[in-house]
Amino acid sequence: MFPIRSNIPLKGRGAISNGSGRYERYKTYRVNDGWIRDADFAPSPIGITVTNETPKTIISSNQSPDIAFDLSLNAYRGCEHGCIYCFARPTHAYHGMSPGLDFERQLFAKPNAATVLENELRKPGYKPKTLAIGTNTDPYQPIERNKRITRKVLEILSTYNHPVAITTKSQLILRDLDILASMAERSILSVGVSITTLDRNTSRIMEPRAPTPKRRLETVHKLASANIPVTVMLAPVIPGINDHEIENIIAAAAEAGAEAVDYILLRLPKEVKGLFKEWLGTHYPDRAQKVLSLISQHRGGKLSSSNWFKRMQGDGPLASLLKQRVAVTCKRFNLNLESARSSRLRKDIFGPPPAKGDQLSLFQA
Repeated sequence: MFPIRSNIPLKGRGAISNGSGRYERYKTYRVNDGWIRDADFAPSPIGITVTNETPKTIISSNQSPDIAFDLSLNAYRGCEHGCIYCFARPTHAYHGMSPGLDFERQLFAKPNAATVLENELRKPGYKPKTLAIGTNTDPYQPIERNKRITRKVLEILSTYNHPVAITTKSQLILRDLDILASMAERSILSVGVSITTLDRNTSRIMEPRAPTPKRRLETVHKLASANIPVTVMLAPVIPGINDHEIENIIAAAAEAGAEAVDYILLRLPKEVKGLFKEWLGTHYPDRAQKVLSLISQHRGGKLSSSNWFKRMQGDGPLASLLKQRVAVTCKRFNLNLESARSSRLRKDIFGPPPAKGDQLSLFQA
């Protein structure tokens, strides 16, 4: 693996470089000694590769006390959207790959997710809790168009009335409106749509292969029109980059039909910190130090914090001011400041899948 030390961004990619993950024993650097032209030194436009996995389990349990869900499911590893701020990037290091460009180009899919899920739901003693989908990588990233893994998972969850909370930034979710509307009618579904900015240029730089802000607002409107409860996720709020848009985003969310808003302050765990600083210096060199200073002022003097109940919203005077801005604006537009949208979903109508050999009832409800 040859990390690239260059300030030349690759078109359609969020990360600037492809540095080795933290578990690699050796790190090799390709350095421009001045004899190579910038055009020759630019990273090569490697296309996307997808590796299929066959996991034996698909439901993950959450032990974090500051997260509203207990169970999650992720059909993909890595994400084509290329959001530079994605806190899931460090997971690629477990595969011996880079959290940088590899995370956006070397993807993993789980085609058997629906089958494994059905088997887990029928285990004796299984108790339904809201299943969060999209907590790691986007379940509706572009490869879902052909893979259709997320749709198959939803078909299983809908069949057995299992509550689910989906988070995405993609209009591809509208493809599954037939399933989603039915689930919402039974109060077993909520959807969160991530909108980080209303400025198309900012979005193109931060999340180069994600849908435009206009399309995301259209997605909110179409979901809400189908009576599906929608929360707009201001995630992440980046001081000095998009925090000045908070009021406008909330206003646009209300106009589109969202019922709630939630927000998360930028997190920079592990390799994300270096990738973000590199990206910031490349795209915003005039304000890079100011942005980093603002982030640290929201994080008790640090760029990153893993403290429970503070890592999502920060700490200190500026973090308190940010929270007040969101709360006041939500009140102005009659929106809920959402923190636990999954708690309202019904769990009492869940019916586990019948095991092989089970005799079906002669009487149908």
